[in-house]
Amino acid sequence: MTLLMGGVAYDPKVVTIWDGFRRWLRAQGLDFDYVLYSHYERQVDDLVAGHVHAAWNSPLAWIRSERLAAARGRRVESAIMRDTDQDLTSVVVVRADSPARTVADLAGATVAVGAVDSPQSTLIPLSFLRGEGLTDLRVRRFDVGVGLHGDHIGGERDAARALVAGEVDAAAMIDGNHLLFGQEGTLPAGATRVLAQTPVYDHCTMAIVDTAPADEAAEFVRLLASMSYADPEVRPLLDLEGLKQWVPGRIGGFGPLNRAVDETGFYDADGAVTAAEYRP
Repeated sequence: MTLLMGGVAYDPKVVTIWDGFRRWLRAQGLDFDYVLYSHYERQVDDLVAGHVHAAWNSPLAWIRSERLAAARGRRVESAIMRDTDQDLTSVVVVRADSPARTVADLAGATVAVGAVDSPQSTLIPLSFLRGEGLTDLRVRRFDVGVGLHGDHIGGERDAARALVAGEVDAAAMIDGNHLLFGQEGTLPAGATRVLAQTPVYDHCTMAIVDTAPADEAAEFVRLLASMSYADPEVRPLLDLEGLKQWVPGRIGGFGPLNRAVDETGFYDADGAVTAAEYRP
């Protein structure tokens, strides 16, 4: 039986990655194929309905998968992740000349964030700031790639640009993109500093639904875990996907995002999309 995986086409490189992985997996004897979606909500719907067996899910898509599956008497498993998906943080960045020295100094300030559905640059950092007592923030949101759950980092990059331009007092972004934006010049050297950092959280995970063919699903996970960065065939694909090794999936790192989802009513307890300003 063909093991069918869903993925979201957040960037043209997704085709290159999964075409390459498909060739490699099939060469190892696994009958594997994939389909691409324009946004995560339809991918989650199809996973829980059993139209696909596995889904390469964003953290927000994982949250919804769990809730929707439970509401429909199904179960999903966080089967495998990238080594780069675990123990991440987001940062709140200010300009180097900002008078703010602590999070409390941002009371009443304007904070730039990414898209409405970005876990790393909107949902988690805003939840963190609320937890620090900042309930009077003005939020300037940059809705680029809505439906892609922050995988398209255009909104995050626009938030960084707004900070440098002096249009906002602070900006939120994942720590890895803070480094990237410095390397590419979006954040000029010495122009900004990190004011605060969120607790750690996990990012993407390969979700497998309990209606998937058990043997094929187990072999899919085993083969991904066996991929070696030393293999010249798969190394370019691993680089494009942003990992050196696949590691066992886990669910303990989604607490901060679960809290943010509940605080904002992004999804309800049964996995329905209830975010008022979200149109994927």
